[in-house]
Amino acid sequence: MATQLSFTGFVWKNLWRRRLRTLLTLCGIGMAIGAFVGLVGFSSAFEQGWMRLYSSSGTDIAVIQQTFLNTSVDESLTEKVKALPVVANATPMIYNVMDLTPEVNALAYGWKANSYEFESLQVLSGRPFRDGHAEVMLGDLLAENLNKKPGDTLEIQGSAFTVCAIYHGGSPLEAGAVILPLDQLQVLSSLQGKVSTIHVRLRPAPIGETPDHYLKRAQAQIEAALPGLRAVPAAERASNNQFVRLAHASAWGTSCIALLIGILGIANTMAMSVFERTREIGILRALGWRRWQVLVLIQFEAVVLGLGGGFLGIAIGSGALRLLSALPQTASIVTTTIPLPLLAEALGIAVLAGLIAGAIPAWRGAKLSPVEALRHD
Repeated sequence: MATQLSFTGFVWKNLWRRRLRTLLTLCGIGMAIGAFVGLVGFSSAFEQGWMRLYSSSGTDIAVIQQTFLNTSVDESLTEKVKALPVVANATPMIYNVMDLTPEVNALAYGWKANSYEFESLQVLSGRPFRDGHAEVMLGDLLAENLNKKPGDTLEIQGSAFTVCAIYHGGSPLEAGAVILPLDQLQVLSSLQGKVSTIHVRLRPAPIGETPDHYLKRAQAQIEAALPGLRAVPAAERASNNQFVRLAHASAWGTSCIALLIGILGIANTMAMSVFERTREIGILRALGWRRWQVLVLIQFEAVVLGLGGGFLGIAIGSGALRLLSALPQTASIVTTTIPLPLLAEALGIAVLAGLIAGAIPAWRGAKLSPVEALRHD
């Protein structure tokens, strides 16, 4: 009798006697948590890809207007940046997303032929492009998807380009990208004389000056030399560019919708449970259970559903990331490793979802009068 009247005994009894409903509820919250783990994991990997893009090339600062795709920076300002004493090198560039075939689109980088960014690339076959020529270099992953090799022709927005090299990138975002001369991408984008950003590599910090202080001093010098523009540290740029913000917003927006559906599923299950167990709750109250004990019992059931759905969702999200890592279109971006903070966050959200979903049913169950509950058919 003592086991039956324990919290765990009642929770297990209720969840087990409505097995199909419990399973469907677990699947609902599991899909919601799975969407959260998969989408947020993908966006986090995307952010890390941008960070590796900067770190592999040795870029310390990006000079921008206001947004990542605002191509209003004059290319000619590069020489002003290079003249600053803290600057070791600077290179202008354009980023864009372009359709290469009806099925394949890719990041396109417009670089100068003498850009220091080439130091992070390993040319596997062919040779680097030349400024002023209709030539492109393909990342090894993109070349495999397009089935292209040096000497082949690639059409971009109606213009024919010769594939001059296949390279392996220092960042996953380069492995699936196409790199072409800056002047050629400017023509394709109708942005002659304009660039998206100017990447800056700083000289080593003087002895006795901390790297953070040196970076801030360099930012101040660049912004003073280029009024109206911003000098953003690479780490901040990696986490706060338009692509990453869009990925994070999409991930959280979709996850919130899925979580809302999951919460409604748990709420419906708990509401039905309270309704079906009205007489049982009345008996418990008649045996001396207090209102708060009934409330805790129902909330505990909701939390168990949420937590179970959380573990199921982690498995689903992990499977989704593994699937994305196997697809050619996303293999260069996705990592199958889920950070521990994301796992903890997923379980925390699952428990919170259970608490929210069970709040109203628990309150209604605790408010039941023992006499009225015992009269319930």
